[in-house]
Amino acid sequence: MNNIKVGSNGTTQTVNVKIQRIDKPDQLNGMVMIIFTDMQENIKIKQKESKGKKCINSARELELNEELKNTREEMQSTLEEMQTSQEELKSTNEELQSTNEELTSSKEEMQSLNEELQTVNAELQSKIDDFSRVNNDMKNLLNSTDIATLFLDKDLNIRRYTNEATKIFKLIKTDVGRPFTDQVSELIYPELASDAIEVLNTLSFIKKQIPTIDGRWFSTRIMPYRTFDDRIDGLVITFFNISDLKQLESELHETAQMHRSILNLSSDIIIKLSADGEILEYNPAAEKFFEKKHAVAINQNFIQMFVDEKEQKKIDKDLNKLLKEGQDVKFDIQVIAAGGHLAVVEWNVNVLLNNKKEPTGMIILTKNATKP
Repeated sequence: MNNIKVGSNGTTQTVNVKIQRIDKPDQLNGMVMIIFTDMQENIKIKQKESKGKKCINSARELELNEELKNTREEMQSTLEEMQTSQEELKSTNEELQSTNEELTSSKEEMQSLNEELQTVNAELQSKIDDFSRVNNDMKNLLNSTDIATLFLDKDLNIRRYTNEATKIFKLIKTDVGRPFTDQVSELIYPELASDAIEVLNTLSFIKKQIPTIDGRWFSTRIMPYRTFDDRIDGLVITFFNISDLKQLESELHETAQMHRSILNLSSDIIIKLSADGEILEYNPAAEKFFEKKHAVAINQNFIQMFVDEKEQKKIDKDLNKLLKEGQDVKFDIQVIAAGGHLAVVEWNVNVLLNNKKEPTGMIILTKNATKP
């Protein structure tokens, strides 16, 4: 299209418009290129031609052709650069796509790893909770036993202790990790540290009854601390309060002494028998009546020693019946007295019962027996 007038900066300008289809390169295939040529110069050239200056028109055409050629070359170069850029962009896009796939794969792996970590963390938390519960159970169990307990490591440093231990040692929380030999205690037990070292060296426990300065008594036991895999990892020292038992023991000892005095001083014949009829006690009055020393009679069967052989089965049956019935009665028994003489003696039979009301033996005594 030629001689097309267009507006330009408030004026009009005459141009030729040329539309050219682009076939190459492939990336621009199907596009068109529009070329605008200013016709003012052509008009001037025509005017000059009319004046006989045709040579200028030819020069201008050559110049325009050269500019068109340069423009085409620049466009071609630009197109080639665009093609190169597109190829680079395509390559970059492929790299980005590959990177994106790797990132996606890494994300999936990270997600899978995170799920595994969450599972492991949940398992660990469950084990921590279980351990905490077991630890609390053990702490409550130890404290509920009312047994003072010290847990020591191999260097005899305090690892743990129960509440009852504070009633023997002046312990506070900050003493954990300190040597237990530095602790002040109420025990009269100067060999405690040396006994602890001996147990560590020999792996054999030591058990002793130890008093305190305020009159209490404790059954003390020092044992090796063994782990689940059977390793020695310190000591366990327990202190069981046996003050009541020691008091009872003392009272029983006094009672035994009193009974012994009564047996020895009594003019009555007093004999204590087991459930099987063995002689367990035998006082001096019985020694005189039977003319059998205590050492000879003790632990012997009363019926076999002092009852005529013909009467033994009957007397044994009668005494067993009395034992089972658990009644205190008077019972005549013909016995072999001093010199082998037979004497019918009236015995007071007292059946002995344990705390379950079960018969454990009997005491037979008589006041009226005299030597035949």
